[in-house]
Amino acid sequence: MIPWLATADPLPPVESALKVPNGLLAASEHLDVDRLIAAYRRGIFPWYGADDPVLWWSPDPRMVLMTDAFKVSRSLRKTLRHVSRDAAVEVSFDRAFETVMRACAEPRPGQESTWIGREIIAAYVELHHRGLAHSVEIWRQDLMIGGLYGVSLGRAFFGESMFSREADASKIALAALVQILRSERVRVIDCQQNTRHLASLGAREISRAEFCSMLHQAVAEAAPAWEQYTGAARNDLLFGY
Repeated sequence: MIPWLATADPLPPVESALKVPNGLLAASEHLDVDRLIAAYRRGIFPWYGADDPVLWWSPDPRMVLMTDAFKVSRSLRKTLRHVSRDAAVEVSFDRAFETVMRACAEPRPGQESTWIGREIIAAYVELHHRGLAHSVEIWRQDLMIGGLYGVSLGRAFFGESMFSREADASKIALAALVQILRSERVRVIDCQQNTRHLASLGAREISRAEFCSMLHQAVAEAAPAWEQYTGAARNDLLFGY
């Protein structure tokens, strides 16, 4: 059994999460933005289907990508170097946050639905308006071909979802994000769940206790000044690869 949270109820300790399914912690009727912020600060995130209540999770182990461990294959490095000087492709930040979310919400091959519903989109767009959620966009001319979005609290970044409409477009977005995070002394990107794709990029599992300890320190620090990266194209971030 997991607790049902009323509006004013605090989230339970992460140690009380179920082992099966791994990390299920609590449920609530609505996705309140203030509770969402409090959840991220403690290593908890929402994940639920269209017909479900809001389900709160904190799995053990936790998949993370340390920014200094990001793996760039030879073929991806070649792509990044090409994009860094390709006038037809543009890297941008926070130019089209909601559009990125809606692109991520499109069902993938073999899927009939998505967990990124209207309530999720509204909540994260509000986080974006508060300066706590950010997006990376990859454009070819005026067409968005890839991107990602996530939450930024202190010196921690919580990756939420990414999409590609051309080969490697989401990897290009991640590579640009990693360069910013490295320069801003952000050591960890929370990836939540283990996937082979994330592992191929250098992500690994750590214990929930280690993750929460790392997170406790990171969220107490000042957040990057994200506004300095918005506006002009930032293909220059890919020069370092």
